[in-house]
Amino acid sequence: MSQDVPPAASGEAWPQRLDMAVAAVAGVSRRRAQRLIADGVVTLNGRVAKSGDKGRMIGPQDRVLVTAEVGRVLPQPEMPLVVLGEGDGWVAVDKPAGVPVHPLREGEAGTLLNAVAGRYPQVQGVGASGDEGGLKSGVVHRLDVETSGVLLFALDEERWQRFRQAFSNHTADKRYTAIVSGHPPEHGEVDLRLAVTQHKPARVQAVPDDPSHPHHSDSRRCTLSWNVTQRLAAASQLDIQLGTGFLHQIRATFAHLGHPVLGDPVYGPTSSPHETKASRMLLHATSLRIEGIEVESPLPEAFLDVGSQP
Repeated sequence: MSQDVPPAASGEAWPQRLDMAVAAVAGVSRRRAQRLIADGVVTLNGRVAKSGDKGRMIGPQDRVLVTAEVGRVLPQPEMPLVVLGEGDGWVAVDKPAGVPVHPLREGEAGTLLNAVAGRYPQVQGVGASGDEGGLKSGVVHRLDVETSGVLLFALDEERWQRFRQAFSNHTADKRYTAIVSGHPPEHGEVDLRLAVTQHKPARVQAVPDDPSHPHHSDSRRCTLSWNVTQRLAAASQLDIQLGTGFLHQIRATFAHLGHPVLGDPVYGPTSSPHETKASRMLLHATSLRIEGIEVESPLPEAFLDVGSQP
């Protein structure tokens, strides 16, 4: 999109800041405009603007161009997409390991949502009623980039609201399969507090239930349970049921217990006979039950390969 920015568009007299002009052109907030500048999709007089230009003062003679379609996911119908199930207002797909769920910036390609938008164009904008939509169109829950398995998208606003409510109320039944280092008990339940203690890259840690702890105010109570389904020489395969949903919950919890997920680049064991043979992080979203919908994803070959090792 491209246009000259009249003074009335942003409510400011000339000169005005570049980020305010971009906000007027794109119809977004000033904060979102600053992100567009940082992502390199804004030009000023034919030159790509940089993050440091956000406060630059411009006048009516300057021309601002936003080179990406703001708030819309780039459709990629050519991307592979394995559909596990679909119905009225929803589709469940099989997320491969290593593929992000949704774009983080305008024009980004190669995420699962790009593929979904290529086959189901009605997903565009779904979630706007909850301040989502845009680059998170239709997304009702997430999986880590390294995690594979069932991922559900809403294709209309009503379904999106119902699914999000189910996740918020913890009525969605989410089950995972993981191969972890060592031999935890046959059955177990965990109730602890987790907090994000590092950003970019994110890292989550268990924190004591002590208000004086520096991360206590940012922590959340998290629960899960597991059953061992297979014992290996130096590892165990688990069936895990989440009681809550939190960033890196399974990965951080089992690392805290001394049984990190094999192949985990953040929390994984530094050395293990099986870890070196794992071709990827061995965490898979096996099934999801929500709002009368049941979807399952078969275990990838990486799990079968490790499970067959002596």
